[in-house]
Amino acid sequence: MLQTLEELEELTKTLQAKRAEIKEEINVCLGTNCLAIGNDETKKALEERLAQKEGASGYKVKPVGCHGLCAQGPLVMVNSATGEREEIVYEKVQKADAERLIDAIVGDKPAETVADLRCRTDIPFFAKQKKIVLENAGIINPDSLDDYILNKGYHALFYALTHLSPEEVIEQVKISALRGRGGGGYPTGLKWESVAKAISGKKYVICNGDEGDPGAFMDRAVMESDPHRVLEGMAICGYAVGADQGFIYVRAEYPVAVDRLRRAIKDAERNGLLGQKIAGTPFSFSIEVRLGGGAFVCGEATALITSLEGNRGNPRQKPPHLSDQGYDAQPTVLNNVETYANIPPILRNGGEWYAGFGVEKSKGTKVFALTGQVKHTGLVEVPMGMTLRELIFEVGGGIEGDKAFKAVQTGGPSGGCIPEALLDQSIDYESLKAVGSIMGSGGVIVMDETSSMVDVAKFFLEFCMTESCGKCVPCRVGTAQLYNLLDKFTKKEANENDLALLEELCQTIKETSLCGLGQTAPNPVLSTLKYFKEEYIAGLKKESL
Repeated sequence: MLQTLEELEELTKTLQAKRAEIKEEINVCLGTNCLAIGNDETKKALEERLAQKEGASGYKVKPVGCHGLCAQGPLVMVNSATGEREEIVYEKVQKADAERLIDAIVGDKPAETVADLRCRTDIPFFAKQKKIVLENAGIINPDSLDDYILNKGYHALFYALTHLSPEEVIEQVKISALRGRGGGGYPTGLKWESVAKAISGKKYVICNGDEGDPGAFMDRAVMESDPHRVLEGMAICGYAVGADQGFIYVRAEYPVAVDRLRRAIKDAERNGLLGQKIAGTPFSFSIEVRLGGGAFVCGEATALITSLEGNRGNPRQKPPHLSDQGYDAQPTVLNNVETYANIPPILRNGGEWYAGFGVEKSKGTKVFALTGQVKHTGLVEVPMGMTLRELIFEVGGGIEGDKAFKAVQTGGPSGGCIPEALLDQSIDYESLKAVGSIMGSGGVIVMDETSSMVDVAKFFLEFCMTESCGKCVPCRVGTAQLYNLLDKFTKKEANENDLALLEELCQTIKETSLCGLGQTAPNPVLSTLKYFKEEYIAGLKKESL
């Protein structure tokens, strides 16, 4: 049981000494993406070969989370503890490569004898990234508390409990200018301050891990790769606002994340990092994992809480806001996974350090799931303010098959489609909103010249239509009517009146829907109408032209 910051620091030194005995770590990605293509079997084969290899003392095969370069998976990264050489990434490693790979690593054979081998710093995918949330992803064993502590884990929590008042913690978060990474972009420090000031005998901290956007896997990767980081961020929040209970609401479709979170909670409790009187202080905090049924609408704050309370996940009218009446009608902080994962490094390094990244109204970094017709699909973390062009063509490597770029959609099914003419747009909350899209939780879908933008709008509208909870008429009926109109355009059965009705219906749904799902559902239609109207005109009946 760790009782003081001094004990935690002493343990860290002990772990660092043990780590120094290891010459090189062979980090095998066991995120969901790599697990799905057999990297668990590759790990076993590597361990077996390493056990047989002479002169292999000082080498260790270690399971880690997502490295990010999913397009080149399965991935194995060799990390030199001595710093004698740069990290090396082995791409598309198969079980059959295990013997040659171990022989090359231990025997220092030429890289060509194994697979495509490149130094990490030479891979453009990594070069422009800034890892804050993902600094441990692909580096630590997510099931090892020691590994997390070795990388300064729980130091921010213990420091906050023993050296900072709750008000001082909130002040650092405010100085950092961190905004909620779930999509709304509300200032995190102000949200925490509202709950801290609320008068109540019971308060709650909730983590939204109900990631539902098509093609999005940012929060899943963080929970799988660095679960203790999410727990630490939530505990710091609990101390800051005066809460002693936390919940992580996770999609049931994320079994790997759920298992790792539950193991992390048990390990943290056994070692006095969660539970009663943490760090020998009066502060107590416990966390429980709850599973969601997969309803997209439960990503909305009030619907999530309604589901968490055991009811059907329908949104509620606001006000009252969660800072006044959230879970069990008590003051509640609700942030997403990425937001909480930013908190430990902010407290370790200071709010001003974090505010040094990004642009004026959007500070820090943002994690994106880069998908679609782009060469290097995967998980990326870049400073706010990077342009879409840099993200797609430098980090992402450009369009798959060297086809022409057509559009990029940000913000998931509620986001907008952005054309080539706006690729030099800065990636930040205000800039994306100005061109008809949103930041969202971080989904980025790239489309090439073969994409029909009417079909794209129809696809995302269908998703929102089927995921509507049905509580309010504008969303329940409006999205269905909007879908039927889009269907007419794809079949070339629409007329000019349909074109006018399409835009009018979009505005009506946006202005009258109860929650964010309905309010943003028309965004793909509106943005494609704005930038690709000729494709809608092409869907009109010939006699109507």
